[in-house]
Parts: sequence; structure tokens; C-alpha cells
Amino acid sequence: MTSSPSSAEGSSGLPDRPKLVLASASPRRLSLLEQIGIVPDAVVSADIDEEPRPGELPRPLAQRLARQKAEHVAAQRTDAALVLGADTVVSVGRRVLPKAEDEKTARACLKLLSGRRHKVLTAVVLRPSAGWPQGTPCERLVETSVIFHRLTDAQIDALIAQGDWQGKAGGYAIQGAAAAHIRQIGGSYSAVVGLPLFETAQLLRGQPVGKPSGGWIA
Repeated sequence: MTSSPSSAEGSSGLPDRPKLVLASASPRRLSLLEQIGIVPDAVVSADIDEEPRPGELPRPLAQRLARQKAEHVAAQRTDAALVLGADTVVSVGRRVLPKAEDEKTARACLKLLSGRRHKVLTAVVLRPSAGWPQGTPCERLVETSVIFHRLTDAQIDALIAQGDWQGKAGGYAIQGAAAAHIRQIGGSYSAVVGLPLFETAQLLRGQPVGKPSGGWIA
């Protein structure tokens, strides 16, 4: 005599879908997930120190911060949950550009980016909570190159006046006024906005979730 699947498992023998928790207060990341039909069960801001460590390079920085965000929130969950953390770093060579919190910083970033190629590194991390041990920890790092045309002082003034640079890494939002000045992008547009959608979907597809609940995306 065979036993029927427990209430924690679907008919396939795989666990039912846990809660999906977005470890970010960014409205952009939430909007991007909704764009592909994914609505998190909870949105929790991860309160971590995002300052780069001395000598820390852009790629390791993005990976570390995304991991810390996901792990910080996952450690607080006692229910069955999968936590999604992400972080975006803008760099010129080995130099990490700050998040612009004032006009002076935004202006300095735009002057540096004017007429040159820079990289946007976005890491996405999935961490299961202790209440969902079947989950698979996984992560991806997506690198995108972006080139601004040479900005005039008047154009920089106009971008500053728009105000959508506030809190943005590198002092600009590609989905905002800066789009009129970006000559070329090589890689993932959504990663520059804040979350690489294809890679995120692939990570979610790889989680061991059974029927009838199914996964988060086909």
C-alpha cells in the first residue's frame, strides 16, 4: 500500500510553492516582477550596510550585497519562503559609482559617464528560509554595458532638474530622462533598471516546486 503525498507536497512529490518574498523596498524591482506576472507574497526591506569595503571591486560588491539582503530576510522567516534579493552597482573601470543622494553627487556621476562606456552589474540571489529546506539557493550576476553620448552642461542641468536621479546608482535612471542620452546598451535593459528578468525567471523555474500550486512562472 502506498501512502498519499503529505499536505506539504504536491501530487508530483515535490513541495508546494512557498511564499515569495522580495527583499527590497525598490518600487522598480516590484514593478519589473509584475511585468512578467510575478507578484511577491511579501515585500521586506533588508536593512544592511551597503557601503563598499576597502578595495572591494564592483562584481564582488554586487554579489555580496544581493546575498546579504536575501540572507538577512530569509533568516527572519519561520514559514516556508523563498527570498529574492538583488543589488545593482554602476562602475567605470574598477571604480564604483555611488548612489546619488544629492545634486552634487549626481552631477559628478553624469560628468564622469559623459561620452564613455560604463558597466552596470546586477546580482540576483534566491535563498530559501529554514521553513522551506527543499529550496535551492542560487544566484546570477548580469553585466551590461551602457554608453552615454557626450553630455553638454545644459543637458546635465536638465537631467538634474528632472530629479529621477535621486537614490540611483550612478546618478541616473535608464527608464527616465537619461534614456534620451544613452547611445548604446549591450546586455539586459531590465538589469540596468534593477532586476534581470530573464535570469530571475530562470532561477525561479529551477526551484523544486510541484503541482497543484506550480511554479511562479511558466
